[in-house]
Amino acid sequence: MTRYADIPKPIRSGIVIVDPERGTPQRIIVLQFNPDTLERSLAPQAAGTGDAGGGGSGQGDRNEALRLKGPAEETWKFTAEIDATDQLEVPAPDGIHPQLATLEMLVQPTTAQLREASRLSKKGTIEISPIEMPLTLFTWGSKRVMPVRLTELSVNESAFDVNLNPIRASLSIGLKVLTVSDLPAGHRGAELYLAHLAQKERLAGTVRSGTLGSLGLTGADIGMGARAASTRMGRA
Repeated sequence: MTRYADIPKPIRSGIVIVDPERGTPQRIIVLQFNPDTLERSLAPQAAGTGDAGGGGSGQGDRNEALRLKGPAEETWKFTAEIDATDQLEVPAPDGIHPQLATLEMLVQPTTAQLREASRLSKKGTIEISPIEMPLTLFTWGSKRVMPVRLTELSVNESAFDVNLNPIRASLSIGLKVLTVSDLPAGHRGAELYLAHLAQKERLAGTVRSGTLGSLGLTGADIGMGARAASTRMGRA
C-alpha cells in the first residue's frame, strides 16, 4: 500500500537573488504554488531588420536572411498564487505583506541606495550611475535556471484579515531572460545564460530526427528545388 511518505514532493519554482561578484545566493524566493501555465515567447534577433530604412526590406538584406545578430529575446509570463490560509501552522501577523514586499523589492532600489544617490547629488557629482540591482535567477526545475529581469508585476489581492492585511493574492509576473547581448562579457549572469543555452542544445540533441518520407518528400525533391533555384539565378 502506498503511504503518503512515499509520494515524492514536487519541486517548487522560484527566484534566487545572487551576489554577482561572489556568486552566493542572497535570498531564495520559493513560489508557494507552481503556476498552472507558462507563457513563453522567443523573438529572433534577425540581421538586417534594424536599419533606418524601416523593416529591413532593402535589397541588401537578402544576404542577411539566414543570419542572426545574437540570442533570441525570450520572455516568460505566468500567474503565481500566495495564500496565507494554506499555511495555518505558520504565524502570519502581517498576512502576506512580507511575501509581496519581497517580490516588489525586485524592482525597487533600497532606501540606502536612494540616500546614497541623493548624497552624491548634493555633493555636486555631475554624473550618477543608475543603481545596479542584484543578479536575479528564475528557476523552473534543474533544466531551466536563467538570469532574468522582472518586467511586470501586477498584484490582485482578493482576501484580507480583520486588520486589512492581505491574506490571498494572485500575481501576474513577466520576466525577460537576460542573454549575453544584455550583460557585459565575463558577467556571472552571462555565464549562467550560456549554461542555460547549452542545456537547450543538449535537450534538442536527444530528439529523434524525422524522415523526409513522413513529409511525403524524397531527397530528390529537396535537391530538385535547389537545382531549379540555382538555374534561375544563373539565367538572371
